[in-house]
Amino acid sequence: MIADDAYIARSLQLLGEWDAALAVLGPDAEPELRAEIAVDRWFFRIEGHEEAEKAVTALDPASPTAQLLTGRLAYSRLLFRRDARADDRAVAEAGYRGAAESGDEMTRGWAEYHWAVLLDNIDEDPAGALPRYETALEIATKYGDTYFESYIIRHLAPHKEPAEHLAMLRRSLQLRAALGARPQTVAAQALLAESLPDGDPERAELLRICRPGAEELRIGWLLSED
Repeated sequence: MIADDAYIARSLQLLGEWDAALAVLGPDAEPELRAEIAVDRWFFRIEGHEEAEKAVTALDPASPTAQLLTGRLAYSRLLFRRDARADDRAVAEAGYRGAAESGDEMTRGWAEYHWAVLLDNIDEDPAGALPRYETALEIATKYGDTYFESYIIRHLAPHKEPAEHLAMLRRSLQLRAALGARPQTVAAQALLAESLPDGDPERAELLRICRPGAEELRIGWLLSED
């Protein structure tokens, strides 16, 4: 039954139904999964930070999952400028470094990716970010993890020439749509639209399609851009 609940929770998470996913898990469910979903909800909705932090604090702080999620919380506070703490930059990097040294290759890939995003979006250091993006992409490709790939190429795209930039954004969108990852798909539609010129019919159509999804899922950082 626990395995079934975890599967259902993962499926609901993929649909952006984070509240339902957490409700399915119940209080005695796998704590790492609960923490991951709570952090995911916070990141997309920019709400529920206290619950997310409590779920992460309940984990073994030395575990790779706790280190990665601690880093993500610190990074997101900086990115969203929501109650950012003086040590958030250092905490984020320390968490990613610890997760990268865990010995598990996929965990290292995600840590390298998040570390690259920190360097790229907070430090504005593309030279430092690009090698970490490339390392993460090598790992995602090696394991055929197209969900992970969709995240990496979304962030690699702005560093490429215009044609490759758009091709990467379209691939990221297609991968997410194929996997049924609804919040990620909505975000990919919005970013592709943003990258197209004003007056482009594809841009107008993407914006028309993604806006209702962003509203329904309450994706805070997409709604705040309007």
